[in-house]
Amino acid sequence: MTAARKRLGVNIDHVATLRQARRGRVPEPAAAAAIAELSGADGITVHLREDRRHIQDRDLAVLKSVVTTRINFEMAATGEITRIACSLSPHSCTLVPEKREEITTEGGLDVLGRREALRQTTARLKHAGIVVSMFIDPDLSQVRASRQAGADAIEIHTGTFCEAFAAGKHEAELEKIRAAAAFGASIGLKVFAGHGLDVRNIVPILGIPGIEEFNIGHSIIARAVFLGLAAAVKEIADLVHGA
Repeated sequence: MTAARKRLGVNIDHVATLRQARRGRVPEPAAAAAIAELSGADGITVHLREDRRHIQDRDLAVLKSVVTTRINFEMAATGEITRIACSLSPHSCTLVPEKREEITTEGGLDVLGRREALRQTTARLKHAGIVVSMFIDPDLSQVRASRQAGADAIEIHTGTFCEAFAAGKHEAELEKIRAAAAFGASIGLKVFAGHGLDVRNIVPILGIPGIEEFNIGHSIIARAVFLGLAAAVKEIADLVHGA
């Protein structure tokens, strides 16, 4: 049997970060989404934070009307954001931890410690026809708790691995991801990965069986400053699709 092609989701939050630096109109995240799709992206990821530091409510409506692939909506499991997600009806929602004081998402969601509350949020989203994923550390207890909370998928947090890769000591973290991916797939979860990945450190992750999708943002937008967005998306899309 031929393995399914792996997918690339491009996170365009930091296009909105640049726009919000001046509270202006440009650059337009929807335009970035269109370029990303034309350059090989299989989906567009956005995170509507409670403090609205980058993506705004208006962006969601525009993206819903122009994205031709699929929208993955990253969100905290709060009542307000859950209502917005059900109204938007994206292809998928990824539940993430969120702190107002953090610069970016720090670590995975504690599904084990919040299982009942997350089960209720998951049920609301699934009732709206949305695929639900949990953004978790590569910890088997969190994988199991995600399944018990009703999730369809997990997105394995690769941030710690990426830091270890930069230090040249990543084998232990790679093994944790490999074990979490295998366990998740064995209990019926779709398995995705993301956070901190770039054109170098993604290579060993691409070799792990069972990971279907990679959601990448910061490194793509950073390289786009010098290469252009189309080229930055294409170079990592070629890696993902060729794996």
